[in-house]
Amino acid sequence: MKNLILTIIGARPQFIKAAVVSRALSDIGTGISEEIVHTGQHHDPNMSEIFFADLGIPTPAVNLGIRGGGHGEMTGRMLAALEQEMLSRKPAMVLVYGDTNSTLAGALAATKLHIPVAHVEAGIRSFNRRMPEEVNRVLTDHVSVLLLAPMKAAMDNLAREGLAPLAHHVGDVMYDAALSFSEVARKRSTMLDQLSLLPKSYALATVHRAENTDDPAKLAGIVGGLERIAGHCRVILPLHPRTRGRLRELGLIIKGVELLDPVSYLDMIILEQNARVILTDSGGIQKEAYFHGVPCVTLREETEWVETVSAGWNQLTGADAERMFRAFQSASPGRPIDEYGGGIAARRIATLLAKRVS
Repeated sequence: MKNLILTIIGARPQFIKAAVVSRALSDIGTGISEEIVHTGQHHDPNMSEIFFADLGIPTPAVNLGIRGGGHGEMTGRMLAALEQEMLSRKPAMVLVYGDTNSTLAGALAATKLHIPVAHVEAGIRSFNRRMPEEVNRVLTDHVSVLLLAPMKAAMDNLAREGLAPLAHHVGDVMYDAALSFSEVARKRSTMLDQLSLLPKSYALATVHRAENTDDPAKLAGIVGGLERIAGHCRVILPLHPRTRGRLRELGLIIKGVELLDPVSYLDMIILEQNARVILTDSGGIQKEAYFHGVPCVTLREETEWVETVSAGWNQLTGADAERMFRAFQSASPGRPIDEYGGGIAARRIATLLAKRVS
């Protein structure tokens, strides 16, 4: 269909990013239409109708309900279903975000049908091909015709892979989202009161990445590090279902750490903003820590967001308990990072998309 952009997403962080881009597409008023297809990859109980209404996120045209199974099975099922959606909707362009199986399936389905692909967060590299996310992002970049990079390091990565002519440094839509939704969170979240938390009195932790949860030694190391930190500061850990299951399987009990069920996006913003330190293996939360002016400790040996390390906001410790504790003790604010676009990344992306499909 002329001027139709089909957006493929499958996880809550992708909905957040798509929200600000969808708003920008609507604001520029060029006759572009957009439809969102949710693959269903991540079932998030917090993604209720209130979630969409509070954040102004367009409701998906369809939820394919594809989740579970191995990477190959999931991606294959998505590929077949997305091909049918694209054949029936006939978009002028397919837009994908990040590095999930939904990202890769959307990019491959469109490419097979000769539909041009635009990739938000292009050029991100951890240089660890054991991570399924790394494979997804590299393959997606190499079948895309419009590469929308969040920072200079991503542009450099794309140039080394021969993709510079397709790349644009637009800034980071996650920063746009942080600016857009922080005020909403402050008005609506009661999380600090619920937990009797004072600002800067606690450490916030998240652990979900398979390289940590699926390795008993690494998971035990992280548990030990969090327990040691909990002897000096309250530690709040919203527990990912995968992590909860692995702890149960391994008989690991986290002593002294306050475990929560997964929290809503707005509650997570408030917890991040008011933390003394954030400890995480998430890619997105590393940057959100910086956006909210909070030092970060990353429970991995590498990061895609190298600028957060070089600017002094982020320390890499892997799953080593002693390194985690030392990083917690030394964590402090770093230098400003000027690569994220000042809150206008979504507008830049919308403008580039409009030029391609108008």
